[in-house]
Amino acid sequence: MEELFMRDERNPLITAGDLPYQANTVFNAGAADLGDEVLLLLRVESCSGRSHLIVARSTDGVTGWEIEDRALLHAKQGIPYEVNGVEDCRVTWMEELDAWLLAYTAFGPDGPAIALARTRDFRTVERVGLVFPPEDKNGVLFPQRFDGYYAILHRPCGNGSVWLAYSSDMVHWGRHQIVLPVRGGPWWDGVRVGAGLPPIRTEEGWLLIYHGVKELAGDPIYRLGAVLVDLEKPHRLIGRAHRWLLSPQKPYERFGDAPNVVFACGGFVRAGELWVYYGAADSSICLAKARVSDILGMIEEQPAE
Repeated sequence: MEELFMRDERNPLITAGDLPYQANTVFNAGAADLGDEVLLLLRVESCSGRSHLIVARSTDGVTGWEIEDRALLHAKQGIPYEVNGVEDCRVTWMEELDAWLLAYTAFGPDGPAIALARTRDFRTVERVGLVFPPEDKNGVLFPQRFDGYYAILHRPCGNGSVWLAYSSDMVHWGRHQIVLPVRGGPWWDGVRVGAGLPPIRTEEGWLLIYHGVKELAGDPIYRLGAVLVDLEKPHRLIGRAHRWLLSPQKPYERFGDAPNVVFACGGFVRAGELWVYYGAADSSICLAKARVSDILGMIEEQPAE
């Protein structure tokens, strides 16, 4: 099947062999467009099996990556909810705070949970704290408030759907609602779904790129899809593409620590084109691009039922 996203011919962009120290693998990077350079916040799995987050920079967002040799965020003594590592960071610029907010999975003894941190320079970081207790994953912040409230997407692990919650202070969260339900049955996103990169504002609504999971012969396959939610009420789903936008087809996506996986945490829009940095088979960082107008056209043709 012809897919909407076009892979960069230089994929994979970053593998464990590119790191300045020994590690098992690198994948699932958050992304920030800083104008004169692209910054990725890589998930690196060490040889202990735990993960940490490390900064990589490139002037063109594709080649010449300069990868730091010290983690920006890692399991810290005295923080029990991170004792088993930090994973899968989404990076959101919050204009009113003049800071980047990091929503990440904190892995403690009771399982994965969602935590927040903030940074202005990606050299120092301040933890905001735990948002949702275990088990919960795929935390993604919207870049603005709605009627004075911050909004975050997340997926409780006992539920296959994406939820949304609101908060006035980023500490106390409520008004929980399902915004993207899992479809069930034979659908490509029938087992579970999870939010991907931070929401992208368009005239039609907030564009969300998400991952969907289907079981094939007992093994999961992860693909990327797209939905639209309301500009003023982001808990309201207004459109959903019926087919996926990107699926594991290349050898580097089909073979690795987690076969048949494309998983996006970071991306941004440049000149109407959406750049998506995704983890391939939990073993490398890759890049794919698509026109935002083409993605919206697919959703408009196949609105939510």
